[in-house]
This record gives sequence, C-alpha cells and structure tokens, in this order.
Amino acid sequence: MTPGQKYFFCGIGGSGMLPLSLIVQAAGGVVAGSDRALDQGRTAPKFDFLRSRGVALFAQDGSGVLSADQTVVASAAVEETVPDIQSARRVGAPIMFRAELLASLFNAAEVSIGVAGTSGKSTTTGMIAWILAALGRDPTVVNGAEMKNFITPDMPFASARVGGEDLFVAEVDESDGSIARYNPTVAVVGNIAHDHKTMEELRELFGGFVARAKTAVLNRDNEETALLIDTLPADQLITFGITHASADLVARDLEYLPAGVTFSLVEPGGAPLGVTLGVPGMHNVSNALAAIGAAKALGVPVKDAAKALEGFTGIKRRMDVVGEAKGVTVIDDFGHNPDKITATLRTLHGFPGRVLVMFQPHGFGPLRLMKDGFIATFASELAAEDMLLMPEPVYFGGTTDRAVSSDDIVAGVTAAGRRAFALPDRAACGEKLIELARPGDRIVVMGARDDTLSTFAAELLTRL
Repeated sequence: MTPGQKYFFCGIGGSGMLPLSLIVQAAGGVVAGSDRALDQGRTAPKFDFLRSRGVALFAQDGSGVLSADQTVVASAAVEETVPDIQSARRVGAPIMFRAELLASLFNAAEVSIGVAGTSGKSTTTGMIAWILAALGRDPTVVNGAEMKNFITPDMPFASARVGGEDLFVAEVDESDGSIARYNPTVAVVGNIAHDHKTMEELRELFGGFVARAKTAVLNRDNEETALLIDTLPADQLITFGITHASADLVARDLEYLPAGVTFSLVEPGGAPLGVTLGVPGMHNVSNALAAIGAAKALGVPVKDAAKALEGFTGIKRRMDVVGEAKGVTVIDDFGHNPDKITATLRTLHGFPGRVLVMFQPHGFGPLRLMKDGFIATFASELAAEDMLLMPEPVYFGGTTDRAVSSDDIVAGVTAAGRRAFALPDRAACGEKLIELARPGDRIVVMGARDDTLSTFAAELLTRL
C-alpha cells in the first residue's frame, strides 16, 4: 500500500468495513466513507468514533467520490444503483471489493492466520488475537465483531487491532466466495454447514483454503471439516475435538458454569491440563481448541496459549449479557443461522429458566435459503415453555425476493408444537416481551446485520 493513497469505503460502518478502514488508515491510507445507517440516523456513536479518528464521512449520495485517485471499497453485494458506485464509474475511480483489499494486506504479511467456518469465526479470531497479544506477539487483527479484550476509551469499537506488519490474523468469509483469495500460513476451519452456498461449493472453497496453507487446524468433530483431514499430509495438520479422542488437542471432563466452562486439555501422551474459560458453552470449548491449535502452529507452547486464553473476555453480541432486572436476564446474541442459534439455545438450556427469543432474520434472501433449517432448529431446540417472537427480516433498501416471510417460519414452528408468534415489527415484539417476562426468564435478542439490535436489547433492560 502506498502511503497517502486515498480510499473511500462505501458502507464504512459495517462490521467488515469498519475494522478494515482502521487497518488501512494505520498503514498510511487516507480514509473517507459513507454509510446508509449514517444517512438514516442509526448508530451515531460509531460514526462519531470514526470522525474522531480523522475519517471524513459523507452522505451516501455520491458526493464523497470526486476523482479518479480515490479507490472505492465496496462489499461484493453492492448494487450498481448505489450513488457512490455511480460516481466512481463517472469519474473513473477504481472499485475494489472489501475482500480483495483485505486479502492483499493479509497475503502481504510474513505470517498470516485465516479463521474460517460457518459459525464461531469471530470468537475464534478474538481468542487467537488475545493469546498472541497477551504473549507479546503484537498481531494485526481484522475481525467481524468487537473484541471485548481490546476495547478502550480510545477504541470503543474494537473489531480491529492495529499491530505489527509481520503477523496478520483475519476472519475470512466463504459466503461470497472470497475465501478463495486468501493464502494463509495457518488455516483454521471450525465447522462447515449449509449457510449461503451449496455444500458442493463449500467443499471446494474450504478444500482450496486449507490446501494453500502451511498448516491447517481442523475440527474432527464436524463431519464436513473432518473430510478435509484426509486431503492433507499429517505434517501439515493440527486437529482438535471434544468427541474424538484421536485428535491432537482433545477437551475432556467439561463442566458448565453460568458464565463459563472448565475442561481438561489433553495432547497425545501428555498429562491433562486444566483450562477455565470465561465464556460459556460447548461451542466455545471447540473455539478455544481451534485458537490454541492456531497458536501451536506458530510455535506457542500449548500450556502458555491455554493460560493466556483464561483472560479472554468474549466478543460483543455473542451471548452477551446486557444485564438483569426484576429477575429477568437480557442477552444480546448474533445467532442468525441454524448452527449459531442451536449453540446459543443449548447453552442456555444447560441452566433452569424459560427462554424468550426475539429473532430478527438478517435478510429476505437468507430467510428464503434457510427456511427449513430455521423451522427445524426452533422446533427442536425450543423447550415447551419457551417462546419465539419474530418481526419481519432486516431490510435497509435494495432489490430482493421477499416471497418468504417470518410468518412462514412461525407457521412451521407452531405446527411442530412450539410456541411462536410473527409480529408486525420489532416494537411490537418488545411490547410482547415486556408483557410476558417473569422472574427467572432469559430474553434473547437474536439477529445480524443490524447494530440497533443491541440498542433494542438495552432498551428492554431499561423498561424491565
């Protein structure tokens, strides 16, 4: 990257764009941007933070793209009708996809760790980042969520960590196929499940990702991920698992706590090592094993990585406890696909209390694609006394097929014998939750692509 090069981020407040813009700025780029949320008056603190970092912000009307010496950075899903894109075409400014820019920075690093998988990427990335930072390795990190360990008054939105140039850790995405751009030193794959692409497409993308790595860290417990193990030589592998004793890193004797979990970590021929995590659930044990495996691939002793991980405080919106009032606990959660929703509900059902879920789908496209999975998940994972409330999917504009609605999910869940309601909007869901809540309940606000869900959860707590 050339110092002083100008970049204009279209959608700069997004979970993937914001951290990348900070890394580009730290590398000497001149950063500006626009965002639909800024125009609509949503999530103002995030934009105040960007301004405080010297980022010029514009309305998303094309006014910020003025010359050919700006590189416009956009997501793969951006539409040609967006005024910033039209302005870029008019003035001859190059357009670069976010993943293309991130991959170029990632691939330029001497050592890189790419974290992939359908679920758990952000948490695993945060765990790896914390282990390496705590042990003095000074990683540069781009994550898709805010890492609590790195939040400070000067960095309230810590989805990025600016570190050295030689060690780069990034969450990489398969949903748009951009995982194919990354050439990692260490490739971490936690799990593979049907989400945005067909299984055939996913197998090809993940297979290529691990084949390009010097070392692959793979989950033996996940059937699809385990298939990758046979495609690689043994000296290129570190495996982990909870149910598979043949893995290189095995977790045994799990003990679940309300706010964490303890387990014994075993390597072949080694003595058990006690580990305590400050984040709950079996899925986080698996994430922890992946993170320890990635550190091991860089030569970090397992006992040192495990000890550092005990200081990991979590990721925002990953079973994030907002607070408790009148005996009711409010939780903010990123669950938006069947695997993530299952992990959250199973963890919560490890302890007594009814679960009231407000699930806002993260778009009409994903809702259509995962309709059957959503119905099956809520039908099997909700307890008889639990309740599901759903507004319509998040929609901030653009063209999309809206044939499948929240009503379709609710109808399927209700037909399976569980209690579910489709309500006109999120405000109606809030009213219903306040009406229903009683001491001992857990209210879980679930969904992605909408930062105001956290505000909604905080408002529920205040009303309680």
